[in-house]
Amino acid sequence: MANRAKSKSKTKKGNRFIKRLWQLFAGFWAAVVLLFTFISLGWLGFMPSFEELENPRINLATEIISEDGYVLGKYYVENRSNVPYNQLPENLVNALVATEDVRFYKHSGIDFKALSRAVFGVITRSSKGGGSTLTQQLAKTLFPRKDNANFIVVSFIKLKEWVVAVKLERNYSKNEILAMYLKNAFPA
Repeated sequence: MANRAKSKSKTKKGNRFIKRLWQLFAGFWAAVVLLFTFISLGWLGFMPSFEELENPRINLATEIISEDGYVLGKYYVENRSNVPYNQLPENLVNALVATEDVRFYKHSGIDFKALSRAVFGVITRSSKGGGSTLTQQLAKTLFPRKDNANFIVVSFIKLKEWVVAVKLERNYSKNEILAMYLKNAFPA
């Protein structure tokens, strides 16, 4: 009889433990969903609007063109021009994807496999590359970080970049993202 009471007591404790574990698990994911919802709504700091994503500020060069179509000169802070995707060299696009984001065409803004690898590399101090996708890097260049930010601020900004990357992936084709990346990533 005493053994049955002990086993019932152990079973109840085990069930309570499992119930608490599931509650913690559900609470964690609810907090993550709320965090990303608040970030995307702009309740936790600046988030670019759809219009800003649609028309990002790019320092294009101003060209002075004569009546007969010749470029007489340029005025610029950064010598950038608007180049559509179909005018980009195929080897440039292939090299960019191969070196920066091999799974670019397979993810929707966040590459969880690369992210896991990067986190594991940081934990084990055997870094094998970053976890940012090309789209996240584009988000970073469109809406740059402040210098000398601490770890918590940078982590929070990284979450915002994830949200912006997902929004970019929803609103632009992969080819448009590559063209915007190349236009923004390399100052002339």
